Amino acid sequence: MSGIRETIADKKKRARRIVTILHRMYPDADCALSHKKAWQLLISTILSAQSTDETVNRVTAALYKKYKKPADFLAVPEEELQEDIHATGFFRQKTKSIRGTCQILVDEFGGGVPDNMEDLVRLPGVARKTANVVLGTWFGKNEGVVVDTHVGRIAERLALTWNNKNSKDAVRIEKDLMEIVPSKEWTFFSHALIWHGRRVCDARKPNCESCKLSELCPAAFEANAAPRKSKKSSVKRTKPQ
Repeated sequence: MSGIRETIADKKKRARRIVTILHRMYPDADCALSHKKAWQLLISTILSAQSTDETVNRVTAALYKKYKKPADFLAVPEEELQEDIHATGFFRQKTKSIRGTCQILVDEFGGGVPDNMEDLVRLPGVARKTANVVLGTWFGKNEGVVVDTHVGRIAERLALTWNNKNSKDAVRIEKDLMEIVPSKEWTFFSHALIWHGRRVCDARKPNCESCKLSELCPAAFEANAAPRKSKKSSVKRTKPQ
């Protein structure tokens, strides 16, 4: 496959094969953010920006015992909420986003969470990625593909994205993936790639030898084809006289 230009039809066929393998590898792939309600998932996803799921889950374990509904986030001073979420980083901006979001949820949706992209992206701190997480994970709606750092990295390695001049452009990556991955698989595909990125396809040292996607991955072909570095000779060289 390396060096061969694929058509969109070829990419669709390969993407379907990748999805099939991912289902075998990660049949239970789901969102790693702990939540029991839609608004909890929404706030946890806002908190996850520039943070890890582990940190967010640790913070929200206490947070959701204190805050029982969106209105509760409006009943405390900003400084108090900032302290409660401090460990997730960027706590001042996240506090503004959470309070702004909760105000709209209370004023316009009776404390509930809207189930459509248009309303979700109006909420402070909510862009397509966050909206896709909530829609796909909670509401079971495949409106788009969640593109985080894992999904973006692996999509590029698998050559499933092609329009993006900047590999960190999540919007372009999502557009490419939506074109070739079956829409019914969008939510699962995102979760599975995130799991794969954490367990196998590491950012710095991908485990291509153990990866079940390697036969479909151009990056794995290149890694296997790369010449091994020869060990430096132990013979001591002397400078010419």
